[in-house]
Amino acid sequence: MSKRSKSSNRWLERQKRDYFVRQAQDKGQVSRAHYKLVQLDERFKLLSPRSKVLELGAAPGGWTQFLESRLSKGMLIAVDPLPITAGLDTFVLEGRAGEESVDAQIESILAAERLDLVLSDMAPNISGVRAVDQARSMDLADITLTACRRWLRPRGAMALKAFQGEGLDAWVRALRDEFRKVTLTKPKASRPESREVFVVAQGYTAKQDIVGGTE
Repeated sequence: MSKRSKSSNRWLERQKRDYFVRQAQDKGQVSRAHYKLVQLDERFKLLSPRSKVLELGAAPGGWTQFLESRLSKGMLIAVDPLPITAGLDTFVLEGRAGEESVDAQIESILAAERLDLVLSDMAPNISGVRAVDQARSMDLADITLTACRRWLRPRGAMALKAFQGEGLDAWVRALRDEFRKVTLTKPKASRPESREVFVVAQGYTAKQDIVGGTE
């Protein structure tokens, strides 16, 4: 058996044992990622029915599906180069976050309005070289922050996926210059062995009056 076959079999076995994978399958969710956002929203109260939300890295649509269920009177713009499972009321943009053409479409949709929340579930294509992958992950975090600087309303919020490693702690510290509260957290739906964490930043501001936390 090849190394790839062994690795694929281990992945399949892990999927079968994973509680959140089984829950997603049983309840018709697009992916287990649904539960990560559910848990973040339950703790940080990120969403209201009228929220205007930009979702980056939306494919395959696990977060999109949950957001659509919560935004009865709001707006959702979902961005990804890959296909997204989404409802008719969601603005689906095919392309990469930060591309000029994608930014132009976001500008057109928002017009003079501002966002309440910027979300990112983006992750780099894994090369296997940890330093390279971490640097790419931090680049994606910068793209998300740039979107906040461009479209987020005062006192708005951001939540993004990141990975523990070089550069993350310094990036989070700097983020506290722009948000009143910044928390690094790991939802229960994230696999314990994964380096995946989430940065939740609330109260968008350029002031220095900051409250932070880590868990």
